[in-house]
Amino acid sequence: MAEPLILALDQGTTSTRAILFDAAGRAVSEAARPLTQHYPEDGWVEHDAEEIFEASVAVMREALERAGRTAGEVAAIGITNQRETVVVWDRASGKPIHRAIVWQDRRTAATCERLRAAGSEPRVTEITGLLLDPYFSGTKIAWLLGEVEGARAAAQAGELMVGTIDAWLIWKLSGGARHVTDATNASRTLLFDIKTGAWSPEMLDLFDIPAGVLPTVCDCAHDFGETLPELLGAPVPIRGVAGDQQAALMGQGCVRAGEMKATYGTGCFMLVNTGEHLAPSRSRLLTTVAARLGGRTTYALEGSIFIAGAALQWVNEGFGVEGGGAGAERLAQTARPDHGVVLVPAFTGLGAPWWDAGARGAVFGLTRDSGLAEIARAAFDSCALQTRDLIEAMRADAPGAFGKATELRIDGGMSRSAWFAQRLADLTGVAVGRASYQETTALGAALFAGLGAGVYPDVEAAVAARPSTERLEPQLDGHGREAAYARWLDAVARVRTRM
Repeated sequence: MAEPLILALDQGTTSTRAILFDAAGRAVSEAARPLTQHYPEDGWVEHDAEEIFEASVAVMREALERAGRTAGEVAAIGITNQRETVVVWDRASGKPIHRAIVWQDRRTAATCERLRAAGSEPRVTEITGLLLDPYFSGTKIAWLLGEVEGARAAAQAGELMVGTIDAWLIWKLSGGARHVTDATNASRTLLFDIKTGAWSPEMLDLFDIPAGVLPTVCDCAHDFGETLPELLGAPVPIRGVAGDQQAALMGQGCVRAGEMKATYGTGCFMLVNTGEHLAPSRSRLLTTVAARLGGRTTYALEGSIFIAGAALQWVNEGFGVEGGGAGAERLAQTARPDHGVVLVPAFTGLGAPWWDAGARGAVFGLTRDSGLAEIARAAFDSCALQTRDLIEAMRADAPGAFGKATELRIDGGMSRSAWFAQRLADLTGVAVGRASYQETTALGAALFAGLGAGVYPDVEAAVAARPSTERLEPQLDGHGREAAYARWLDAVARVRTRM
């Protein structure tokens, strides 16, 4: 019998990608399409949900064709997605009532502020593990039901369906047979009780959302239905679903308490697995579902850095440095080791653990002999120092899990740089594991699907298929590390508007 294949569908913010994996976690083929961004007003970001579905089918077909394989040879499909983006569609026609509202969208900021002023946030955090922020799905759903003509009445009459992108894709791929999501995506909606593992009546009442519009919440490895035969040439079971950062956590093999990963793209998402212990955050991190398998929930603490790779892009575009991140790196390596320059890249405010939307970027420590090389070096260092902020917050919030931590596993564009990975280890004091294969989000979706389809007998067998990592130990002495961090904290204090 031929070795089973698993097809991962990675539906992201800027593109839709399909990767065909074998059971050993090796990529066989892949295909991708860009996703159109819509900005109807300042701070608004939307996607065309129908375009997302059509691109998803197209890239899965293309990945199969490139490998010379057929849908009948695929054991399962795994789906991972941009987590907080939400779609509302008509149950009868299957048509969205509005473009999807993207996780980056800020149109519900006033709603969040009103609820915060009313004292709702502590209870929201207690139930959902999240903060009141437009980032999450709940206020987006409320906006769609309130602002689209007739939507609220239709929702109350049971005529509408709501879901994050995974739920939308499963409903479409299954021909409307299944309206389901997984626990990781549900935990990002502001509507899900992460202790009980069910939709929260209290949160539904707070946001005035009828329970009947929401999908059924399933484990990450589960029977999510199967695709219509005409879409890929044969019906294929959908057996794994997880939000993108939780899928990357799985793809990095972070399935035990204390194991952690950071994904460095435009920004950075860092998660530490806290096991079955739900760790409430006193540092304004997010408490979220890491995975739910066999009805057993494991949790994670998550911190978000708004500007990581975007700081390098700023160096490229703002100072005419050519060659992208590699060009910025070559320049940074020529900086004086003792330059003392600090860049706080608060171009859109500060993320976790500061959560200061009013903060703005600044450069400190310039002297007469400071130059562009020192600023470029400070841009790289800012990514590492912001990671140190998250590490310190996670260590305070979950000392038990963090006491088991041995390394920070990294992926994303910046992790391709061995020089940056070493700098990250030096400035955080934590060993860094650099993945040899970068598409860990898609791989995580494939591993969940492999579990759901029986390709892997258990989690340990699944994560054994993850790529090898290069481990880098800290080389900077403790005094140098702490001096750099002290300069960083001083600089952050100078740009903050909330203390």
